[in-house]
Amino acid sequence: MPKSRIRKKADYTPPPAKQATAIKMNSRAWVAPVMLAMFVIGLAWIVVFYVTDGSLPIDKLDNWNIVVGFGFIAAGFGVSTQWK
Repeated sequence: MPKSRIRKKADYTPPPAKQATAIKMNSRAWVAPVMLAMFVIGLAWIVVFYVTDGSLPIDKLDNWNIVVGFGFIAAGFGVSTQWK
């Protein structure tokens, strides 16, 4: 009976290494600081209003100071939609 041919397997070659791609944040780098600043300003506005019994930050606004504080917080959430 004749012998069968022996097939030689190809040597293992690892796949080429992937090159790391740099993340460009040039256009959206302002989003995180502005968002956090809006959150902090809104929270500080409301806290100052409650701590001073309504005499600060703007006395004439009375209870509308709460709306202004929440407005800053809402603006922070609005800015957060631009974050990538």
